[in-house]
Amino acid sequence: MILIVFSLVMVAEGLFFERFYRMSKIHALERNMNHFEDKYKLVESNKRQISRLLGSFMNDNDTSTSILNERFERISINPYFLELQTDSKTITIRIPTDGMELDAIPQGIQIDETLEVDGIFMDEDDTIMQLVDIQQKNEDLINGLTRVKGKVTDLMLPEQRSYNLLYQDTLIDEALQDWMPKLEQYESRLQNGSPVQMEWRDNWSGVQYAVLIQSLSESKNTDRYLIVMTSLQPVGEAVEILKRYFVYLAPVILMLIIILSLIYSRIVSRPLVTLNRAAKRLAKLDFTMEPEIHSKDEFGELSRNMISLSWNLDTTLKELTDMNVKLQAEMEEKQRSEQLRKELIGNISHELKTPLGIVKGFAEGLQDGVASDKRDRYLALIVNETDRMNALIMDMLELSKFEAEAIQLTLRSVSMTSLIQHVVDSFSHQLESKHLQCKLNKKEEEELFVKADSRRIEQVVLNLLSNAIRHAVENSVITISIERTSARKIYTVIENNGPPIAEDDLSRIWDQFYRGERSRDRKSGGTGLGLAIVKHILELHDSEFGVMNTNKGVAFSFTLYESGGEIHE
Repeated sequence: MILIVFSLVMVAEGLFFERFYRMSKIHALERNMNHFEDKYKLVESNKRQISRLLGSFMNDNDTSTSILNERFERISINPYFLELQTDSKTITIRIPTDGMELDAIPQGIQIDETLEVDGIFMDEDDTIMQLVDIQQKNEDLINGLTRVKGKVTDLMLPEQRSYNLLYQDTLIDEALQDWMPKLEQYESRLQNGSPVQMEWRDNWSGVQYAVLIQSLSESKNTDRYLIVMTSLQPVGEAVEILKRYFVYLAPVILMLIIILSLIYSRIVSRPLVTLNRAAKRLAKLDFTMEPEIHSKDEFGELSRNMISLSWNLDTTLKELTDMNVKLQAEMEEKQRSEQLRKELIGNISHELKTPLGIVKGFAEGLQDGVASDKRDRYLALIVNETDRMNALIMDMLELSKFEAEAIQLTLRSVSMTSLIQHVVDSFSHQLESKHLQCKLNKKEEEELFVKADSRRIEQVVLNLLSNAIRHAVENSVITISIERTSARKIYTVIENNGPPIAEDDLSRIWDQFYRGERSRDRKSGGTGLGLAIVKHILELHDSEFGVMNTNKGVAFSFTLYESGGEIHE
């Protein structure tokens, strides 16, 4: 039945389709030419708008189109162009309709895309260029051409045109030459505004073309005409018209196809669709289970094999993923350990080298009897440097315990106000030597209690306050603020008045052996491990801590959970 239906369609096509095709195409072109005339009247004085209008008409209708003067000669208007914005000016790139291959124009050129083009400038200001080549492979510049590079700000390019569009555009002159002898018999019709239609055959290709000429608006007593030439044999357009021609026969054919599809889908299509969906999921590494086909034929066996394959692949990939994650973590941990080992050796060597050198120098001086009158001073310096090394070693042992997670906290209810006041009193000598004042601010009148290890938190406050005193300028005030937050936490800030920390160093301030002074000036004191120990203690207390530069100096802050229980110190 389908063969019979198609036979009838082919017979009808042979008898009526060619006439239907020509009439539909010519009628559509005449209607669009009238629309072109209306738009042309609005932009008649703007050459750029005329060029854009012409290019849009050619793209929308897949025609070769040109505007003629009163002598029926083509007016030089480039319908296709590119506008490039260079560093200094805007350049209009004309795309010639002859002497240019369509493949030389890259597909998909967009606004704001950067292009390099070779061509010849057509004006004294070098703002209009005749295109020769659009660079895609950075080839050498040909002698006589100029290369410009810029960003595309406007464009009109061939779109949805036939494959031989640039060749077809050059045929307008030949069609005009054959039409000119017949001008007298059509001139009156053109003057009345009626379109003139003729058919013309290209002797080289044998392709039949329809040529339409229509009068446009008059400007400054000068006649203008629109000539449109389109092939009567383009496959794409013929198919589109054929679809309209088949509208009347489509329901019959569709009904037959639906009936046959319903019959055969139960036999073949349904298992194939199921297997196809499963195969697509496997291709996307989606191993979720598909319903098994329980038939005992080849489809059922293939379905069971695919399900087994899916299970095996899913299990293997999960194992590989887990192993890969573990291997990656092990490699990162190994690299981190190696880096920490190198940094630790370097830092220890640097920190111990100077005091050992001083001790050795003074000891050798005492051994040789040099400056016997300064013996007590030398011995005091040796003891001082020994104390420095001992402090460094104790801090390193303390830090190693934290890093080994060997520290156990003894949490109690501690008065934060009393603890801070006790620490401040222990620094009275240092405060007086630098003429500093320590001011304690708190909003609440009552005591503020925290749940913490009092000895460790005292160590935190000692380190932070010592750091604040060390870097504070003389005759300034160190402010310690304590307040309760909405999350039932006690927020403590220690702020000094001194030089700020470089923004790049704020994230490294908690690293071991880090010092803000690049020269590691020994006069400033400290082993470089205090803030690293503070970090570990506060992390064990689940504290939120940080450091920031203020308008006056640097502020260190941390939080502790509030405790309303009985104080234990």
